[in-house]
Amino acid sequence: MRKYNSKCVIYFTLLLLIGVFIEMTKARNQNTTVPVNVGVIVDLEAERKGLSSIKMALSDFYGSHSHYKTRLVLNIRDSMQDVVGAASAALDLIKNVQVQAIIGPNTSMQADFVIDLGQKAQIPIISYSATNPSLLTSIKTPYFFRVAQDDSVQLNAIGAVIKAFGWRQAVPIYIDNQYGQGILPFLADTLQKIDTRIPYRCTLSPVSTDDQIVVELLKLMTMQTRVFIVHMPPFLGSRLFTKAKELGMMSEGYVWIITDGMADYLTSLDPSIIESMQGVIGIRPYVPMSKELESFRVRWKRHFLQENPGNTDFELSIFELWAYDAAIALAMAVEKTGAGNLSFREANTSSSTDLASLGVSLNGPALVQALSTTRFKGLAGDFLFVKGQLPPSAFQIINVIGDGTRELGFWTPKNGLIKKLSSPVAKTSTSKSNLAPVIWPGDSTFVPKGWEIPTNGKKLRIGVPVKEGYSEFVKVTRDSMSNATSVKGYCIDVFDAVVEALPYSLTYEYIPFAKPDGSTAGTYNNLVNQVYTGDFDAVVGDTTIIANRSFYVDFTLPYTPSGVSMFVPIKDNKSKNAWVFLKPLTWDLWVTSFCFFIFIGFAVWVLEHRINEDFRGPPSHQVGTAFWFSFSTMAFAQREKVMSNLARVVVIIWCFVVLILTQSYTASLTSLLTVQQLIPTVTDVHQLIKNGDNVGYLKGSFVPDILTSLGFDESNLKMYKSTEECNELFSKGRKNGGIAAAFDEIPYIKLFLAKYCSKYTMVEPTFQTGGFGFVFPRGSPLVPDISRAILDVTEGDKIKRIEKAWFGKQVPCPDASTSIASSSLSLKSFWGLFLIAGVASVFALIIFALVFFYQHRQIWLPNSDVSDSSSVWSRIINLVRIFDHKDLKSHTFRKGSEVHEIHSAMPSPSIYSIRTDFPEEHGSPFVGYGDTNPTPQQVVIDINELVESTSSHS
Repeated sequence: MRKYNSKCVIYFTLLLLIGVFIEMTKARNQNTTVPVNVGVIVDLEAERKGLSSIKMALSDFYGSHSHYKTRLVLNIRDSMQDVVGAASAALDLIKNVQVQAIIGPNTSMQADFVIDLGQKAQIPIISYSATNPSLLTSIKTPYFFRVAQDDSVQLNAIGAVIKAFGWRQAVPIYIDNQYGQGILPFLADTLQKIDTRIPYRCTLSPVSTDDQIVVELLKLMTMQTRVFIVHMPPFLGSRLFTKAKELGMMSEGYVWIITDGMADYLTSLDPSIIESMQGVIGIRPYVPMSKELESFRVRWKRHFLQENPGNTDFELSIFELWAYDAAIALAMAVEKTGAGNLSFREANTSSSTDLASLGVSLNGPALVQALSTTRFKGLAGDFLFVKGQLPPSAFQIINVIGDGTRELGFWTPKNGLIKKLSSPVAKTSTSKSNLAPVIWPGDSTFVPKGWEIPTNGKKLRIGVPVKEGYSEFVKVTRDSMSNATSVKGYCIDVFDAVVEALPYSLTYEYIPFAKPDGSTAGTYNNLVNQVYTGDFDAVVGDTTIIANRSFYVDFTLPYTPSGVSMFVPIKDNKSKNAWVFLKPLTWDLWVTSFCFFIFIGFAVWVLEHRINEDFRGPPSHQVGTAFWFSFSTMAFAQREKVMSNLARVVVIIWCFVVLILTQSYTASLTSLLTVQQLIPTVTDVHQLIKNGDNVGYLKGSFVPDILTSLGFDESNLKMYKSTEECNELFSKGRKNGGIAAAFDEIPYIKLFLAKYCSKYTMVEPTFQTGGFGFVFPRGSPLVPDISRAILDVTEGDKIKRIEKAWFGKQVPCPDASTSIASSSLSLKSFWGLFLIAGVASVFALIIFALVFFYQHRQIWLPNSDVSDSSSVWSRIINLVRIFDHKDLKSHTFRKGSEVHEIHSAMPSPSIYSIRTDFPEEHGSPFVGYGDTNPTPQQVVIDINELVESTSSHS
């Protein structure tokens, strides 16, 4: 027992000695550390949480870095929620305390002036809550550090959400001070990039009453836009959502998006406020969870409640984390610069004002350099400065549900919208599929379309034109008894069909654009201008899409063909003459046909000359026969028989070519003499201008602008109101004040020609326009939906039924271009036939030549006995003479009577008598058709042929 007690005494003594040593070491370190004064400017009334974080940061930092030689000494000043109070506090800290840096102030308005003081005194100003983007863009100073992300960064996340859901309009609701106004230029740029318009800006004063908030919300209810971006502190935003809930603006169809100014403080709001914000989407910086952060939350809450026992707002936000990291960064930077030069250089001035007599910190430039290079792992994530502020990081997208929030996904500068930060994304995404399903206001799971018909009970006021003619498009009638108006027509039925194709209901009423007496109230430009001024919500009718109108209103896609063209009377072409029969074929086809007739005749003569009596005789007879045979194939009246198979192939192919050629010629000539009689009276616009002819246009149309730009004089422009009046102007004639041509849009021309197809035709040129479209105000969210519905209607059978109902079954008129263009047939259409005939003829001649030369090879072969003793020229002459003789081997000459004549013609063995008798045909010999004085070689050849021929017949 004694032994045990002695051990306890020893252990207790050792622990006591260790404790005494530690305390002595701390005291010695404290005596060796150098205090460094820094200022802290906060709103002690409303912003005590940031100050608590700063104190804990220094306590934690120096507790783990007790060997550091510097210690930050906090000099706290109250800004009293006022810009002047913040500036006064900064002056006091710089001039009287000579602080080396200032942390704060809280708001951007307060920081705006304090930054200038820091620049003048060359001391760093470190803010963890002044997020106005203009602080770094308008005040470019190296002495300002923002331990936060400016508000413009989160706008990219908001823009990605709006683009993902396809909203085309959004209304910002912001506080009317520097915090709220500073974000507007950046928000407008962001929305413009995604083609989203800001139709209205709602501002609320920081001291707005509930009644003033209600007035602004009622204005928003009377507008179409249902997407709102709220950018304001929680003290004002909570009141806004409470009143919006009371007015029914937190119901289905509405979209509310809050920035981090409120999203970071959702956990601190009263449950009744959260209840009024159900379905709201929030954007806030993402803070990765860590053990250090969890430990800090517990310790901070305990520390804060000890310092502020009566305060119920003890939830951490991102700003408290940034305040903690800002204090750590400043402590590290001060330690880097050391404590060697903490004094101020007095200002060289005799002025007694506080600003003029501010000194300049000698340690400021070094401290700025140390802060710029400070990096560490902070509670809010990686800490480093990029151009004086924290770099952009991930934002968390949340949905207010129940008594808390639900995570929808994230937005990062690199990947855009993603469900999980760990999810690999190939490219920047703006698809809503990368977000979790959203519970919208009113507990709806259907994505709001972002706009609604105003809730003030008004229907869409749709203006329609009042016109005298072309009532098939728009027809306005008034009942004289009830004074009620009825609107009908093709354009009206198309719009009704388009509205039926929309995925939602749309209520509207047609209002004629007319005076009290029922007459038209103006031109189409006047009617379109009524949409621009807001008198009409839309215009439905035969309104053409043109450029100068699109500057003031938006058009849907066209639902009719586009273009302005000219239509003129047609007349009989009486310019027929004696040579009209030559017009069906072009000159190259005439020449080619003639050459082929000669070539085919020559080919048939070559193939038939030796075996056919019809192709023999005197030269003139043979030439005539060849030409006659070739040309007679046009009428298939040739009397000469064809004996050679090669010639038959040539003739068959040639007859096929001739058949097609003659039939085409007949059809073309018939067309020239009958159909081609009607031609336009005018085909050139410039000729109308040159002649000073009158031209017509439809009343109220924009066509006169086109005509005057072409060069027409205004005195030559005649207006008509209907198809009947236009026909009357044409009937008057040019000399009686009539018109030579009329210009109108293609839908009107088609309707006019349907009535007067036999008298008029449409000719070029066509001036392009946009066609008929429906008119809506600029930026109207209805335009894309109506345009898509137009495509559905025009691509189906519904548009055909509407056209048939109003225009009937129209018989298409002949195209003017076909009557004006020449119908002459050219070689281009027949060269394939000529190629076939030519190739067949050439092949037949080649085969004939090969057979002929092979049969008489003893004449031209070098080893022949006959050829050895003769020259080349004599061999050629022999071959020509043989070709000119009959081919007695042919079956056409193998007749008994002919054999008998040959035997009787040989009474004497005289070679000469045999040779002279053989070539004679039809009586006596003639020069050039047989040789009356043959050479011995010829005699030998002829005798041999004769013997062979005789033996073959016998």
